[in-house]
Order: sequence, then C-alpha cells, then structure tokens
Amino acid sequence: MLPKLDLNSLLAEARKTAQLDDFGDSSFLEPLSVLINSLNEEAGLNSVGLATQHERLVNILVSRLRIQDYFSRYPEIADEKIKDTVAIVGFARTGTTMLQRCLAADKRFYAPLWYEVRFPAPFPGWDFNGPDPRIAAGKAEVAAVLEAQPDLAAIHPWDATAADEEIMLLEHAFYSTMPEVWCYLPSYQRWQEANDNTPGYEYLKQVLQFLQWQKKRKGHKGGQRWVLKTPHHLHFLDTLLKVFPDTKIIQTHRDPQETIPSLCSMIYNMWAMGRDETDPHLVGHQFGIKWANSMRRTMAVRDQDPTRFMDVWYKDAVTEPVQVVKNVYQFLDMPFSDADEANLQQHLQANKREHRPAHRYSPEQFGFNTDWFQENFSEYRARFLQGN
Repeated sequence: MLPKLDLNSLLAEARKTAQLDDFGDSSFLEPLSVLINSLNEEAGLNSVGLATQHERLVNILVSRLRIQDYFSRYPEIADEKIKDTVAIVGFARTGTTMLQRCLAADKRFYAPLWYEVRFPAPFPGWDFNGPDPRIAAGKAEVAAVLEAQPDLAAIHPWDATAADEEIMLLEHAFYSTMPEVWCYLPSYQRWQEANDNTPGYEYLKQVLQFLQWQKKRKGHKGGQRWVLKTPHHLHFLDTLLKVFPDTKIIQTHRDPQETIPSLCSMIYNMWAMGRDETDPHLVGHQFGIKWANSMRRTMAVRDQDPTRFMDVWYKDAVTEPVQVVKNVYQFLDMPFSDADEANLQQHLQANKREHRPAHRYSPEQFGFNTDWFQENFSEYRARFLQGN
C-alpha cells in the first residue's frame, strides 16, 4: 500500500527546504486539506503519480514561502498597481494561447511566462543579474512532461519562456482547477465549486504585483497592463471581475463538439502519467458537465455588463489573426501602428501552428455524441455560433 500525503508533513518539508516559516494568509489551508484528502482517497495514484503530486505540493508551498519572504523584505511590492487588466477566456482549444501570445509580443503588455507561473519566486542566490535559473528549470520540466507523454505536444504549444496561463499562480492559493488536470479529484472539485474563490483571486493579484515588480527589475519598463489567459476564469468570472474590477474580457468561441473532446484528450494524457488505468469516459463525464455548467454561469455574468466583453471566433483568429488583433486593440482603446503590425507579423511567422504535430482524438472516445452536445450547449450555440 502506498503512503498517504499528510498536511503537516508537507508544510514541515516545505519550511525545511525553504528555510522559511511564514506562508502568509492562512486561507490556503482549507482547500489544501481538501485537495490532500482527495488525492489520498480518490485519485487512484500509482507510485509515480504519488511522487509527482508530493513533489508538486512541496514545490508550490516552497514558492509560497519565498513569495511571502519577498513581500516581507520588499514591502514596496505591495504598491505595484494592477490596472486595466485584459483577460482572455474561452474553452480550451479556442485560440486563447495564440491570442495571448500575439498580444504579449507587444511590450506594452505584461504577461505571465510559463517559467514564472511555475516558479513565481526567484531561486535563492539569484540577484536579477545574469541568466535566470528558473528558465533552465522550466525548460527541463517541460522536456520531462513531453518525454513522459509525447501526445501533449500536439495539444498545447509548450514553451517555458512564452506567455501561459495564470492558473498555476492560482494553484499557489489552492483555489485552482489545475490539480483536476493532473488527477481525478471529484470531492476537491465539488468543494471549490461550492465555496467562495475570492481568496484565490486576491492571492493571484498579489503574485501579479510580485511578478510585475520582478519584470521591472529585469528591465521591462514599458508595461501598461497585464494580458491574462485561462479557461479557468469561465468557472468564476464573477469573482475575477470583483477582484479585478477594471478588467476587460475577450471571450473566444468555437463549437464545444470540437473543443471539449480535445480538452478531455489532454486531461486523459495527464491523468495517465500518474494512474495505472484511466477510463476516458470518466474524464468525459467529469469535464463535459463541468464546462457546460460554467458556460451557463458565464453567460449570466456577461448579461450584467455586456460592454466589458469582446467576442473572438476561432475561425477568424486562425484565418485573419492580424485583423482580429487590430480589433482587440480598438476594443482596448490602444493605438496600433505600422511598427506594431510588423512586430505581430514577425511573431506569427515564427510561431506557425503547422510546426506542431496533429492532435488526434474522437468525441466517442470520451463518451460524447451529437445529441449530448445539443442537449448541454444549445443555448451557447444559439447565442454565439449560429452564423459564425
């Protein structure tokens, strides 16, 4: 029988590793406790999966200790202003990554980079001079993930130094759907959906202040606003807008029959790294219903303040990316010069989709059929997909 994860042992190990004691606000302890119980009792982890989750939890807790230490030593971090944020939301596989990285190519935007969301605190001993050792660590981790599951390269453009999802920053508060991507965690999912996620979003804002402070120290002086991106926000859009009240939302659209099975394929491959057996129908059941419910909530939030939202359709982002980006700048009331367009064209040329392998999956593999999508997404399809 495999050993069980233990809250106090994990906290003690993190403190010993970091040589620090203060985790900051204690709101993370309840969701972490729920997560640990779900990992122990429901996830069905094998020895590799258990070791992976143990290491992941300790690393996150160590990062949290280091973040708090920086706030204690440099109180001016809390003075950083996070304003006029842009958040790209939409189902996975709707062009959110492409759109975020197009905007992040413009230095007027701050964007969370993959190695920053994985390791938000600088490693001990690095003084912001010379190469950042977190980059090498991030590249090594990406390489290890793709070696373990090569199919993931076709699902997401993994790049340790490119803009990526702040969902991993939310994970440092343990108010994140990221653990569900790694493991089967039904009770943790239910707890998060039933509880107020404000503490997680407030912690996200603090970490963005920390990253913004770091970026300025590394020479990124021209940033005006953050461009965030994660489908996670569809679950808690009202909370995002409460904590970031001046945020503008760009919602991407594509038929769920094309996106939900693709997302399930990614999750199936992630689960398979830590379980001896993974049922694709279990993946489909859990995440199909989850995203259908979240889209209904998102549409209700949109109705309260529709001027805050802009819509982008996947087919337009693929066929007319420059025009789509120009429309985004207009929505944000930002100028877009010939030099900006040339910079965008250069970025697109260097990041073509055909450089990645094809992603192969089928809806039936995860228990879906046409009737299921019609039943669960008819309102969304009628509102956003008819004629598009």
